[in-house]
Amino acid sequence: MSTAEIGLIGLGTMGAALASNIADNGFRVAVFNRTTSVTQSFHADAGELAERIVPTESLEDLVAAIAEPRAIILMVPAGEAVDAQIAALRPLLGPDDLIIDAGNANFHDTNRRARDAGDLPFLGIGVSGGEEGARFGPSIMGGGKRAYWDRVAHILEAISAKHEGTPCATWMGEEGAGHFVKAVHNGIEYADMQMIAEVYGIMRDGLGMEAAGIGDVFAGWNEGVLQSYLIEISGKVAKATDPESGDPMLEVIVDAAGQKGTGRWTVIEAQHLAAPVPAIEAAVMARNLSSRREERTAGEALFSAGPRAISGGVDLEMLEGALIAGKILCYAQGFAMISAASEEFGWALPLPEIAKVWREGCIIRSAMLDDMASALGEDAGRNLMFAGLFADHLKAQHGALREVVAIAASHGIAVPALASGLAYFDTMRTSRGTANMIQGQRDFFGAHGFERFDGRTGQHGPWAMG
Repeated sequence: MSTAEIGLIGLGTMGAALASNIADNGFRVAVFNRTTSVTQSFHADAGELAERIVPTESLEDLVAAIAEPRAIILMVPAGEAVDAQIAALRPLLGPDDLIIDAGNANFHDTNRRARDAGDLPFLGIGVSGGEEGARFGPSIMGGGKRAYWDRVAHILEAISAKHEGTPCATWMGEEGAGHFVKAVHNGIEYADMQMIAEVYGIMRDGLGMEAAGIGDVFAGWNEGVLQSYLIEISGKVAKATDPESGDPMLEVIVDAAGQKGTGRWTVIEAQHLAAPVPAIEAAVMARNLSSRREERTAGEALFSAGPRAISGGVDLEMLEGALIAGKILCYAQGFAMISAASEEFGWALPLPEIAKVWREGCIIRSAMLDDMASALGEDAGRNLMFAGLFADHLKAQHGALREVVAIAASHGIAVPALASGLAYFDTMRTSRGTANMIQGQRDFFGAHGFERFDGRTGQHGPWAMG
């Protein structure tokens, strides 16, 4: 008997959490995993949720267990595994059955899969919030035909995080729009995390603070403008103690950051869109450099370098101000990139709704996003750094950002994301830049021509005369 309202394939960490969330919200879900024992263990450990979970041992059994028209969520690794799963599943489905890719797919792959599906229902949705979010309420960004989203919106909205009762799940646009928005989310996440890490480094290496004290600072900042999930957990991480050694947890964690590639995708796509995201680029670069531990150790020995203690000029209030400014600039770059993609791909991406979806459930959830949603609702085409409240924050705090970057640089403390954010801010508030020199150079060696201030285009300099 076909009784399940939805199906799910892939019971890894995220898939198992999402299936439990679906069942916990009162929906009957059929589940399948390539390794049957994983399915059996998941069902056996589900407790009171087990009665709403239908374990299956084959794709045929899965399909048979779901009421028509079927909807099946794929929670398998991004890339070839998704294509292979779709190829195996499609022949078993009817023409109205919906496949939903909820993994961390590259949006170009989602575009292709949507086109390949033709008239067969397909959605690509971005899901953010990690394991905890998947289990108790993630942020969900939908992409595909609106009619397909509407078919399952009641389930996706029910399992999503809520902000003051509003579901953090929204349809973003056609094809890969949802996965694109998720990629930019992850890019912002990279930059936000990197800026926090840089400020942590200043407190540790520049100010000589202990990990627990740094944790107290982050906890205090989480009560103010910087209130956010990442600031909250940074305080908890800093205050944690290693149960084995008794040392601060941060003192036993190797300083080499991992990544799954979504931040890199954001940077690559930003270049294609000519949408500057320097803070995100710097964060991706910093993660790459973090893995070069042997080279960094050799460099410190060769140049007698390493961070130096800061004897004055920086205090905790200044660091908080720098982080406020950096955070605003990082989000401004991300939303500007989304705006550029909206125009490039014809998606009409709903920027205010994106900010609202990110208010709860996702990794970058922040108190600022409520005000960002309002600012984008007033003028979605305006860079966030020019919106009233955020412009006021930047006017008040860019001096702190400038001082922190300058003092960090003079003491050998690397702050690439904060410095890139500052460079972006200074460029965006300078009406007369220096690209005229670049245009002159390009014309000199390649006769590329330039525009004059009197409006004439295709002009050449006197060097072209011989």
